[in-house]
Amino acid sequence: MRGHGFLLANYVPGNSLLHRAPLALKFGLVFACGLASFVIVDWRISAAVLAMLTGLFLLAGAGARRIWGAVRPLAPVLLAIGFFQWWQLGGPTAARIVLNILVCVVAASLLTATTPIQQLLDGVVRLARPFRRLGADPERFALTTGIMLRSIPFIAGTFADVRDSARARGLERNPRALILPVFITSVAYARQTGEALAARGLGEAED
Repeated sequence: MRGHGFLLANYVPGNSLLHRAPLALKFGLVFACGLASFVIVDWRISAAVLAMLTGLFLLAGAGARRIWGAVRPLAPVLLAIGFFQWWQLGGPTAARIVLNILVCVVAASLLTATTPIQQLLDGVVRLARPFRRLGADPERFALTTGIMLRSIPFIAGTFADVRDSARARGLERNPRALILPVFITSVAYARQTGEALAARGLGEAED
């Protein structure tokens, strides 16, 4: 399977201001961008926010290639969404929706590119700790987040490999040739991951 940075940029070691910023501040930035995507109604403001986040991403030393790698897999979906919204609601609304999605993706990539994965998971544990009194298990929540972050690139890479294989056989327009192998591989991967966790006693309920 090919390696893929999918949707979120991988961590880039560095000593920039963003690398040294508190994790809570970066979590807050991601949350604020997600909230803003529902509040902003002018595509020009969305474009300005996206430009600002992109500038921060580049200042952190993560590089234009990584941010493009995070955005590129979304391009077909964004084009489809943009075209549909343009048809239904007009150009300004379509531009605002697409730009707001990009704002969320770049903000999340800014977090993952400037925060080591272990620090990120520790932050998830601390964030989920208040919910322990409601029966939540913060460590299990962090484990789930870690598995999700690891699984997304695998599934994306599997899809890319299957798509290339189908294209070589002239079946790139056949949904069955694309979806079925990805589904089978993903289920096998999930089963192997579950067996590996069970063998190590991870994810089991505490007595």
